[in-house]
Amino acid sequence: MLSYRHSYHAGNFADVLKHIVLIELLQHMVKKEKAFSYIDTHSGAGLYHLRSDHAEKLQEYQKGIAKVFHLDWPELAAYQTAVNTVNDGNDLTFYPGSPLLAMQYLRAQDQAWCFELHSEDSVFLTNNLRQYKQARVRREDGLKGLLSLLPPESRRALVLIDPSYEIKSDYDEVFHTVEKAHKKFATGTYAIWYPVVDRSRINRLDKQLINSGITHIQRYELGLDADASTRGMTSSGMYVINPSWQLMETMTALLPKLVKVLGENAGAFYRADTLVAQ
Repeated sequence: MLSYRHSYHAGNFADVLKHIVLIELLQHMVKKEKAFSYIDTHSGAGLYHLRSDHAEKLQEYQKGIAKVFHLDWPELAAYQTAVNTVNDGNDLTFYPGSPLLAMQYLRAQDQAWCFELHSEDSVFLTNNLRQYKQARVRREDGLKGLLSLLPPESRRALVLIDPSYEIKSDYDEVFHTVEKAHKKFATGTYAIWYPVVDRSRINRLDKQLINSGITHIQRYELGLDADASTRGMTSSGMYVINPSWQLMETMTALLPKLVKVLGENAGAFYRADTLVAQ
């Protein structure tokens, strides 16, 4: 359960999609002066060195952030700025995980709760967030931790849920946690990342969400290739519950362009649709 290290995968195509969506949601949250809570259930180390042995072993960032870091697209500007903040000039050496991306947007009145179970990564996370007074790091199960924090005192929250799904039961556990969280705090924004390794598992997750009674769910997916049971993760996606009003417009414009740059062949595809209407 504790073997997964995101340092091998940081900056890959899945991170590109996940973090673009996250930044769009963060930008929306800070439009109101009222405080909000950011809850990150699987935070990782917070910052990744793309020249490290881990990153260089698979070089997944070469098929992700490295391809879009210097593109002159207005839709990517906020994401590129956020990544550039942890780098020196135009050099791409470091990649910020979701906690450090979030801290670029959180204000003095906001709070961040970052969960990480891995013993080594939780130490890295604590060190990487040490300068941020709003951030609290917990070495706990993030799904259980999420439920303990809801509803937040501010009555505003952005929740990111992105486990590795290395354990098959994670899919059901994520759904049941989201279902419970929504019952406790229906107005929160929930961003749920998923990998497509076995499409049948995602089809099941789709049906669970559709039948849950939860409304206002959008889905965004980016595939480098057509589904294949023998190739590992060929695509990944995000469910967003209670998305910002402009998210669909932004992603509908951006995803076709990303597919052309990141897609590996004619099987590359994207999805931007409403899973459950408001």
